[in-house]
Amino acid sequence: MENVKVLVVDDEKNILESVKMVLDYEKYSVALARDGIEGMDVFKKFMPDIVLLDVKMPGGMDGLKVLKSFKAVNPAIEVIMISGHSGIEEAVEASRLGAFDFLEKPISRDKLVLTVRNAAEKIQLLKENFSLRNLTARKYELVGRSAVMRALQETIGRVARSDSMVLISGDSGTGKELIARLIHQQSGRSQNRFVQVNCAAIPDELIESELFGHEKGSFTGAYEKKIGKFESAHRGSIFLDEIGDLSLKAQAKVLRVLEEGEVQPVGSPEIKKVNVRVIAATNKNLEVEIQKNNFREDLYFRLHVVPIRSPSLRDRIEDIPLLIEHFITYFSEENNYRKKTFSPAAMSLLMEYPWKGNVRELRNLVERLLIMCRNDQISSRDLPEYIVRKSESGESALLQIKNWKEFKNHSEKMFLEQKLKEYGGNVAKTAREIGLPRSNLYQKMESLGIMSAHQQDADEESPLS
Repeated sequence: MENVKVLVVDDEKNILESVKMVLDYEKYSVALARDGIEGMDVFKKFMPDIVLLDVKMPGGMDGLKVLKSFKAVNPAIEVIMISGHSGIEEAVEASRLGAFDFLEKPISRDKLVLTVRNAAEKIQLLKENFSLRNLTARKYELVGRSAVMRALQETIGRVARSDSMVLISGDSGTGKELIARLIHQQSGRSQNRFVQVNCAAIPDELIESELFGHEKGSFTGAYEKKIGKFESAHRGSIFLDEIGDLSLKAQAKVLRVLEEGEVQPVGSPEIKKVNVRVIAATNKNLEVEIQKNNFREDLYFRLHVVPIRSPSLRDRIEDIPLLIEHFITYFSEENNYRKKTFSPAAMSLLMEYPWKGNVRELRNLVERLLIMCRNDQISSRDLPEYIVRKSESGESALLQIKNWKEFKNHSEKMFLEQKLKEYGGNVAKTAREIGLPRSNLYQKMESLGIMSAHQQDADEESPLS
């Protein structure tokens, strides 16, 4: 089997030669060692996947000691013990230390091939699972080094340690689901289920059944019993995405779960206790929805224990190169695409574009360009026309200013407004980050007419920032 490395450690020359001949024929990469000390040296240089190890060897290191040493260096290594006269006690000890299997001398060729193949298949499966876990972890990785993202990462870490309800707000495509998943993964509930519910995608007449379950025959179409999402998430977390789209009737039912920790499936007299952490998200302004009588105020205050704002991509444009590199790596590994890069001109245009679709829009664009672009470097000519046109219009608006003072004021205003937005309107924090005395920043804001937009609560630190 190609790309699988096997180390054979035995003091008998004929065993080494015969085993190597068989494994060479089976396309394994093989290294040999004549005793335990040499085996340790070869092991560190060769880094095998599988070791064939004699139990009885001369010198200070017998097979069991070598097995223990190998496992200490690499616990994932598969070690097959070779024995001519070992007893039950040694076999039990080898198994306790993690031996994969035993081969008896004289070694049967068929048994050798089968045992090594089984070990190789197990290793391959573990590698694939590890690769899949890494890919999944990368998919749900929070990417960004901007001030708003650093603050968000700190907030997630602090919130995850509690069991409080969380309400995530933000525009579509900013990664609210990602924030919810990270809170769950870093919490004490991480070993239990994370159940996601898209409240906007479920018809109103089915939402109660979806959330709380139903009994067989409880309504037309209920052909079998259904476990609800809340019950499925017992001891774990439930993510109620787009909770602002729930009907008032469904909101009342959710409120009961939050207050009593109980669910009642449709058509069932039984009330079930559930232990669930609720994380909700919305792209709507729920305070406005309350005023319109579209959202219950009591449910809002139940959910609004820990509010988290998911920042728009426009508020962290310096993260765009990191996000692009992240998406290139992810899609290249997932789909076996050839890795590509973006030219400086293309990257500049992407950083100037306003990204109304946020990170999701950027992600989709990167995937499309990896598929469609034939060159290893993606240039500005490969970008969609709407991005080039929008970026050029913003640049030309600045260049059309004919007065130097006006251009300078306009540029400074754009810069300061962007930075104030990044740091949540906190003047003291903004001043520190951009290297300007706070009094000077206040004067600048006042002279440029942006004081009123950011003065309120400007110096108050958020308890979670």
